[in-house]
Amino acid sequence: MVIAIYNISSTSARVSWPSSPTCLDTFYSVMYDPNWNSLLMGYKRKNFMYEERIPVSQTSTHLANLLPQTAYFLCVTCQAANPVREQCQVFSTLSDSSEGHDRAGWELAMAVWLICCILLLVIAGILLWGCLNTICNPPAPNFSPPLWLKEGKIFHGFSKYTEVTVERNPADSERRS
Repeated sequence: MVIAIYNISSTSARVSWPSSPTCLDTFYSVMYDPNWNSLLMGYKRKNFMYEERIPVSQTSTHLANLLPQTAYFLCVTCQAANPVREQCQVFSTLSDSSEGHDRAGWELAMAVWLICCILLLVIAGILLWGCLNTICNPPAPNFSPPLWLKEGKIFHGFSKYTEVTVERNPADSERRS
């Protein structure tokens, strides 16, 4: 038996089930309980706190006076039967403040937060790539030394300084003019 639970609010819910041609009794028994001990102790009618009797001609009912933000264990059977697993379902009522509008606002805020995080990650990735590309890449093979190195005297070595004279290439002077 497929039980459908819908229109769930903080204090009520609507329950429907398919009609059972094998149910010859005069009513369906809709049993529900917020106490999960009924699960641990087995599916026995006496374990449920609430029971509503619904005529066989009806296949739905409205449950009222439920506790907000509470998980309920619900079973629908013919009058004289103890429920089996296929006849039961779990549902939770909403909190007093999450009646729809607040939930939509929360989902919108979550979507905006997620988009901002993705954008920040993209920007951080681009900056990191730029920094690593600038710092870690060796100079290009066609690197030309600076002009002061081409024309003057330079010193190299760590302990002894040796003067090296760099001669000017006549072709470079012609290009400058």
